[in-house]
Amino acid sequence: MPQVKTHLAIIVPVYNEGKVIRKVINTLPKRLAGVGKISVIAVDDGSSDNSEEEISKTEAVLIPHPINLGAGTATVTGIEAAKKINADIIVTFDGDGQHDPGDIGKLIKPIQEKKADLVIGTRLKNPKGMPKIKRVGNWGLNFITFLLSKRWTSDSQSGFKALSRKATELINIDAIGYEFCSQIIIESSRMKLKVKEVPVKVIYTKYSNRKGQSILNGINILWKLIFKKVTG
Repeated sequence: MPQVKTHLAIIVPVYNEGKVIRKVINTLPKRLAGVGKISVIAVDDGSSDNSEEEISKTEAVLIPHPINLGAGTATVTGIEAAKKINADIIVTFDGDGQHDPGDIGKLIKPIQEKKADLVIGTRLKNPKGMPKIKRVGNWGLNFITFLLSKRWTSDSQSGFKALSRKATELINIDAIGYEFCSQIIIESSRMKLKVKEVPVKVIYTKYSNRKGQSILNGINILWKLIFKKVTG
């Protein structure tokens, strides 16, 4: 009996990434083992630069937000679009060029093998090149995510994740900003989904380091997670 090949959707949330986004999208894989179709969905989250124009020069499906609504909202927009085209696996992929497209195959493999519903691409197994302040900040948010989810992950703030169709149907993401990274883990724990981590390579450049989360963002994420927990 022939193996049923899956439909993979790669979601790329974009905000003012005009300098790199066309290259990022064009380097995404066109073929992967066990995948019959790959769809790329780029959500331009109200960019004020030429991101939308650059995306339109690629083969990606462009979904524009008229105003900036936040990374979480942009990701949810992409996930909902992927569900409408019946994607079996959804990968979230940052638009700043820090992820290695070559890691997508190993990120989705546990889902293809029915061993996971959520796979987190962890940068912290080999944090070489990651600024120390980011490592400390990530560890702090890992700890808070653990307290809220009862599930330890080494890189809760990774934007490089793979989700099964089952996961996208069961979890409820209403986070607007970067706290959506933790919320996915909290929700997967609540729904008792299988979670795995896969070490991934990070491409650190001056550009991608500038685009990363700041201490202020970390404090904002912490506040929003605690507020949501308190208010239910």
